[in-house]
Amino acid sequence: MFVKVTTSGPRRYVKLVEAYRDGAGKPRQRVVATLGRLETIEAGEANALLNGLLRVSGRPTLDEGTGDTEFAPARSVGDTWLLTSLWKELGFDQAFRRVLRNKRSFDAEHLLRVMVFNRLCDPESKLGILRWLEGTLLPEIDQASVTHQHLLRTMDTLCECGDAVDAAMSEMLRPLIDQDLSMVFYDLTTIRTEGLSEQAEGELRAYGASKEGGIGRQVMLGVVQTADGLPIHHEVFAGNTGETTTLNPTIKTVIERFGVKRIVLVADRGLLSLDNLESLTQIQVGDRPLEFILAVPARRYADFDDLLQDFHQKHCGGEEDQESIGEFSWQGHRLVVAHRPEVARELGERRDRKIAELTTEADRYFEKLDGQDAGRKYRGRKLSDGGVMARFYRDVSEAHLAHIIRMDLTSETFNYVLDTRALERARVIDGKLLLVTNVQDLKPEDVVARYKALSDIEQGFRVLKSEIEIAPVYHRLPDRIRAHALICFLALVLYRVLRMRLKARDHRLSPTRALEIANRIQYHQVMLHRQQAASGLSKLTPEQHDLFEAIDLPKPSAKRL
Repeated sequence: MFVKVTTSGPRRYVKLVEAYRDGAGKPRQRVVATLGRLETIEAGEANALLNGLLRVSGRPTLDEGTGDTEFAPARSVGDTWLLTSLWKELGFDQAFRRVLRNKRSFDAEHLLRVMVFNRLCDPESKLGILRWLEGTLLPEIDQASVTHQHLLRTMDTLCECGDAVDAAMSEMLRPLIDQDLSMVFYDLTTIRTEGLSEQAEGELRAYGASKEGGIGRQVMLGVVQTADGLPIHHEVFAGNTGETTTLNPTIKTVIERFGVKRIVLVADRGLLSLDNLESLTQIQVGDRPLEFILAVPARRYADFDDLLQDFHQKHCGGEEDQESIGEFSWQGHRLVVAHRPEVARELGERRDRKIAELTTEADRYFEKLDGQDAGRKYRGRKLSDGGVMARFYRDVSEAHLAHIIRMDLTSETFNYVLDTRALERARVIDGKLLLVTNVQDLKPEDVVARYKALSDIEQGFRVLKSEIEIAPVYHRLPDRIRAHALICFLALVLYRVLRMRLKARDHRLSPTRALEIANRIQYHQVMLHRQQAASGLSKLTPEQHDLFEAIDLPKPSAKRL
């Protein structure tokens, strides 16, 4: 049966009609009852009948209305859906479940997934993760089973299965690496830690020089990345470990795990020393030595005075802004020199401006000291040569010009000397990059280009410290610190893979912005009349559709949730 509205002249009637078939099997309709004129139905005269039907069917009456409709708090799901899809496509779910199963009575892979996703979506402490989950929906995960204790025990499990976890990661990342030629970048950074307690064995937290400046309690994190910016290996060292001592064991580990036929190591200025170069040449990759491109630290530029003077006279005298590149032989290796005129001009102008300001300041000191000796009176405290010397030396040091503006601190009178030879050497060094390499089949221009790619690789450390917020570390146990570093490293892998997919499509979004856009996809639940539940996702915007198409991942589905 159904309701039908019929028209008779100017009036409209509401009728209850039954559909049936006659003896010949033809469809027919007959009026069971006329409920009244349409305007009287709209006025509510049939509400008693409607309430009776609703009551018989077990549904809320019209009097109960929509006042009993309840809306559950909305929960973000788009970003965790995106990361879940990427996690599974990379094979992380199966690999880590295979490694971590039977180690605990709970699903450690799911809990690892929760901690990694949190670093990318809204970095929190392990207790903060529980608060984050209150407004977030993670596909395939029973969030009621996520407890603070289980999260910590999962971190312990990661350390117990450390070798197996590293092997699983290597297996998953190996297909993404060129086995014939792998250009790898290595760099080291410091991670600040909190807490004053001391561990009896294996303490990682130690006082050392921080990359951010000053001395602090810290650990050191070394990361190896490919030319595409894909992190493939990381190591955690004690906070007072020397940079050069971390390089050899790290490279040997990469060779063993990934089985590449050739490695060209690109590393920053802090890793170069004569001893280090000698030890690098002893590392073998198959039947050939390890190849490297290393930047010469500025403090060593004085060793190349003659070469730089000749290069500077030949290539750096004009006004053009084009980069000049040259090559020399140095201790059996290639020395590649690159000069950027615009950088040299900027550095030179800045230095000359600082020198002019300091010499003007010194002239004022000389005038006042001479005036005092002549008996003239000045406002303020009387100057002394020792006090002026200390103040001026502080200003020179803060301007990083102590090697050019030289002072004899043992002298009884204030004085200084402008070292013209040091100034000329500084002008020769300005805008120059010195690279030592044993790679024979790369042109000098390609050697420079490979090294400059390191600036993009260093962005990974900025991501670790800003978006992923690896520091400060509040864990005190060495294994928990290592597990925290592993979780953040996995987050960096997902971040970089997402970045590679966006870059492949020439998409303008950064991974951080992409996750923010996906985060606006909300999961909603509604209880109708306290009896019937309904759920669904907010409608995807064109920007969100475009995002999932660009990274080639399935769009969120209410059915799968």
